[in-house]
Amino acid sequence: MGSSCVWYVMVTAALSYTISRMEESSVTLHRLTWSFLWSVFWLIQISVCISRVFIATHFPHQVILGVIGGMLVAEAFEHTPGVHMASLSVYLKTNVFLFLFALGFYLLLRLFGIDLLWSVPIAKKWCANPDWIHIDSTPFAGLVRNLGVLFGLGFAINSEMFLRSCQGENGTKPSFRLLCALTSLTTMQLYRFIKIPTHAEPLFYLLSFCKSASIPLMVVALIPYCVHMLMRPGDKKTK
Repeated sequence: MGSSCVWYVMVTAALSYTISRMEESSVTLHRLTWSFLWSVFWLIQISVCISRVFIATHFPHQVILGVIGGMLVAEAFEHTPGVHMASLSVYLKTNVFLFLFALGFYLLLRLFGIDLLWSVPIAKKWCANPDWIHIDSTPFAGLVRNLGVLFGLGFAINSEMFLRSCQGENGTKPSFRLLCALTSLTTMQLYRFIKIPTHAEPLFYLLSFCKSASIPLMVVALIPYCVHMLMRPGDKKTK
């Protein structure tokens, strides 16, 4: 779902950028660009889906629904400009609301004898190696990650670094955007080496929240600001 959402945004953004700069007569070039980008998109998604099924992480219907769900999420948020213009207080209130709602819904289901973690003991019982059942695959871990991303995004969008870089004079330059994208992709690969200890659940959830919050802060605010500072013309010395 994450893969399809991210790549859908990149493909549609690239198509909208190229189409706006193509002449009306270049219909063939537009069709070739459209076919190439969407072919790359589906090639990546099929590869991800096959790999997830091959290592027995998901069932086939889950990866298919994940791809569709990711595309729907990307399309929905593309038409929701409030996400990019909301104040920090709105992000914080939304974060608190989602946490309390999820916690309240979980406790309500427990009163009716419904456990959202019902699959965890079954998986530990029948899995060839119970150590393969990680805490980061539980619903609470997913909730903490999502809340962390939302929290970090709110701070990033309302930061001075974001206003100076992405919404400044360099924000519309293709070179600025390309350099930010390449730097962000490289930085995200480095995040994979950050391992969170799982021996204590409260510590794991806290560190997972901080790690998730740091990702949008890095991608949306810090990296664009650093690129902006590098691209800023130096002060000319007057004789």
